Amino acid sequence: MSGGVYGGDEVGALVFDIGHYALRAGYAGEDSPKAQIPSIVGVLEQTAPIEAMEVDRMKEATPASDKKYFIDTVSLNVTKQDMEVVGYLKDCMIEDWDVFEKVLDYTYNKCIKSESEFHPILMSEAPWNIRAKREKLTEIMFEKYNIPAFYLVKNAVLAAFANGRSTGIVVDSGSTHTSAIPVYDGYVLSQGIVKSPLGGDFLTMQCKQLLDGKDIEVVPPYMIASKEAVKDFEKPKWVRKNNLPEVTKSWHSYMTKEVLRDFQSSCLQVADAPYDEETVSSIPMVHYEFPNGYHQDFGSERFKIPEALFDPSSIKGVGNTMLGVGHVVTTSVGMCDIDLRPTLYGNVIVTGGNSLLQGFSDRLNRDLSAKTPQSMRLKIISASGSGERRFGSWIGGSILASLGSFQQMWISKQEYEEGGKSQVERKCP
Repeated sequence: MSGGVYGGDEVGALVFDIGHYALRAGYAGEDSPKAQIPSIVGVLEQTAPIEAMEVDRMKEATPASDKKYFIDTVSLNVTKQDMEVVGYLKDCMIEDWDVFEKVLDYTYNKCIKSESEFHPILMSEAPWNIRAKREKLTEIMFEKYNIPAFYLVKNAVLAAFANGRSTGIVVDSGSTHTSAIPVYDGYVLSQGIVKSPLGGDFLTMQCKQLLDGKDIEVVPPYMIASKEAVKDFEKPKWVRKNNLPEVTKSWHSYMTKEVLRDFQSSCLQVADAPYDEETVSSIPMVHYEFPNGYHQDFGSERFKIPEALFDPSSIKGVGNTMLGVGHVVTTSVGMCDIDLRPTLYGNVIVTGGNSLLQGFSDRLNRDLSAKTPQSMRLKIISASGSGERRFGSWIGGSILASLGSFQQMWISKQEYEEGGKSQVERKCP
């Protein structure tokens, strides 16, 4: 292997993009990931009943508590007694390594259906990821999965590449937060990162408050055996399933959240201009039916909730402590070198699943136009398809890992064995 370069053009590299909502995995060079696996995992602590086992097998009996993991949408959505729901991420960084490894095992066995030692791995990471976690990840990938080559890239850089830019400001609105990350020539300018905790999950909470206030009960589908058709605003007539196992609170709230997420993506819309009751009331209402059969039209509420993303002063109890999306972008650009600002404003890249709210980009464009100087050329770049925005950083990774010129960048197994896990700091900016 000359010069430590890994492979030729036909490298069967895999791309893993880790997010708070899901882990996306697939082969480099394809246009969308093979699998999207929720970042939430069901955990069942099994206590082995000793009496039931034969005496001679007692020696090999499983330890008293053995955890069983339920990964991916199907097994997660089946009602099971005492199954808790846990996530392995905290602030976009991996916190629970055991669960994360279980998810990787599942990905290789069920989605990729191939051995890990045949494929180099390109992985995305949060721009604020810390050195210890990067090194631990590198160590796990080489030691446990025995991969031939590895590379870590900031997800903002990948999102920029997916939109054909190497410089720009990436506005990433995901489930847990919305951030603005300046990228210059493929490098993140870490002094200019601005984060706001207003994302998809925050909107889900707001939807829950709205429905509670209207006295609408959100019943997850797993509880419903049958339902009857009722008129608008009428009390729902549904039959509860018999012999449901005792589910945990965390799992029930996860299932409820899924219903709220559906409501959120079907009904919510961002108003073109700051929220105004009169303008909004003239826009047609949207009809929504809940799993238990209750249905009604939603009007001004569907504009009021996402308004909080752009103008947080409308949220009760928050006041002016949070930044709206437009403000996050201008603050971030303001922290960068003055010579870069025109370029950043000329490439505002919108990505992340939460940016798929109807009217998100148009409103951001309007807010930024009002805040930027007249002389600045402002351009918002947002992919039109929902997949391109949800999987923005995965697609960027897929493009990057299949480039011929990128092949010399990998940390090869040989380099790892010679230089150890600290190689990741040296080779991956």
